[in-house]
Amino acid sequence: MSFNVLICDDSAMARKMAKRALPSGFSASMTEAANGLDALDVISSQPIDLLLLDLTMPVLDGIGVLEELRRRQQKVFVIVVSGDVQPVMRQRVVELGALAFLPKPVSASTLCDVLEQYGFSRYSAVVN
Repeated sequence: MSFNVLICDDSAMARKMAKRALPSGFSASMTEAANGLDALDVISSQPIDLLLLDLTMPVLDGIGVLEELRRRQQKVFVIVVSGDVQPVMRQRVVELGALAFLPKPVSASTLCDVLEQYGFSRYSAVVN
């Protein structure tokens, strides 16, 4: 069974940090996007199971991605990873269907806890 992860952030460093925060042994195909429009293009062209999504990006922000996924009725598990930690933003992303909202920089232990909580640990040989 193939598992596909898309990491969407306008910062290459943030994408790299998100990859590193995934559990060791996490068995998944990784794809990256630098903005929300590119992320939607990827989601349209290949199956994506998990989206790690930033909120503040050029071209199309994370809220726009969540709204479009909802409009399309497209089922993608989304974990928002953002520096915009305002309570109103946390509430909005959950209303739009995100599983969780994690502050940047995301810690490996926090991301592992969320992945385990939602059953993604089965894709990892070892969850630390």
